[in-house]
Amino acid sequence: MKTLLKKIIAKVLEWEARLVLRKYKPKIVAVTGNVGKTSTKDAIYSILKVAFFVRKSEKSFNTDIGIPLTILGCPNAGLNPFGWLKNFWYGLEAVFFRQEFPTWLVLEVGADRPGDIENIARWLKPDVVVVTRFSAVPVHVEFFKSREHLIKEKGYLVKAVKSDGVLVLNYDDPDVMDFKKNCTNRLVTFGFNDGADIAGSHIRVTYENEKPSGISFKVNVGGSSIPVSLPRVLGLQHLYPVIAAVAVGASQNINMVDISQALMSHVPPRGRMNIIDGKNDSIVIDDTYNASPVALHEALQAFKEVTVSGRKIACLGDMMELGKYSIEEHTKAGEEAAKIASILLTVGVRSRYIREGASKAGMKEENIISFGTSIEAGQYLSEIIGKGDLILVKGSQSIRMERCVEKIMAHPEDKEKLLVRQEAEWLSRI
Repeated sequence: MKTLLKKIIAKVLEWEARLVLRKYKPKIVAVTGNVGKTSTKDAIYSILKVAFFVRKSEKSFNTDIGIPLTILGCPNAGLNPFGWLKNFWYGLEAVFFRQEFPTWLVLEVGADRPGDIENIARWLKPDVVVVTRFSAVPVHVEFFKSREHLIKEKGYLVKAVKSDGVLVLNYDDPDVMDFKKNCTNRLVTFGFNDGADIAGSHIRVTYENEKPSGISFKVNVGGSSIPVSLPRVLGLQHLYPVIAAVAVGASQNINMVDISQALMSHVPPRGRMNIIDGKNDSIVIDDTYNASPVALHEALQAFKEVTVSGRKIACLGDMMELGKYSIEEHTKAGEEAAKIASILLTVGVRSRYIREGASKAGMKEENIISFGTSIEAGQYLSEIIGKGDLILVKGSQSIRMERCVEKIMAHPEDKEKLLVRQEAEWLSRI
């Protein structure tokens, strides 16, 4: 019954969204890939809004329900039937009565299961398609026959771009660049390797009072260079979204000075390698939004590169939806963490393989501590962390690792401003 109601809601919203697109004819940027979609969408919004009236997907509204909700400008009503009726009515008003409507929409398009993007691509025709990156073991892969099957699903969006539209591809990812084959659209590439149209370089971690304070780098566009500083975040996962956004801005002829100024005010999303002050003068890297093998690898690499006066402590939760790859990828994560952290905490059932991997890599058993919940891990951490310690906290959404960060942050009263999943709906979940 619940599935049937969801299908009905999705169909009604799709019908209204299609009518709204036909009426107002906004230009559309659609972002897909397996890594960095939400961050890329947010960065594109920051740049486009300096020149246009723009609406973006909120949070990760990237499904058959989330995309129409963004187009209509409506919130997710959850389990509230009156909320859905209100959304339906608002959609009808947008169809039958003239309203002020964005000239650009920035939409995140994801695929949980086969057919998700293929169905959306039947009616969504973007002016710009951005493909971020594919990982060796993508999240959601358990619902697909293979990694290649998942990549093919993403490709339906590439095929849907308008004939006069722009394709923006990650130059550093060979699988992404395969989409340029048989492509007749204008192509713009971004990356850190030589040959990218929009190229990043000169990456460094910045420090303040001997503590990591953010990252800085340069974006090179057609012979000119834009310096970019991102405060209170770490890792490559923040750099690729920015240069992808610059690629979109450049494709729409936005002035480089305006792009540079837009990036100065860009606020990276919460729960993605954010630097948070920890208890007892420690430093927390909050990467609790979600987890996949490639994202965890990049988080650990950024963790490795930071210089601190204290210990490095990794607190890692389960990675979900990996199917047959789960044991192998959790084991690899443990092996990698053991080479970087002096103490390793694991959270969840699957993370026992992180423990096994770390032990296999030579980490002492007394330095590996396992917990059933993120709250327990956070309570333990709050009792052992000290001045100069650097704590990386990461795990999939359902493991709720933000609850661990709440236990160890210096100012928990600021959690609503700094942490993910602080809405009433999330807080009410056990």
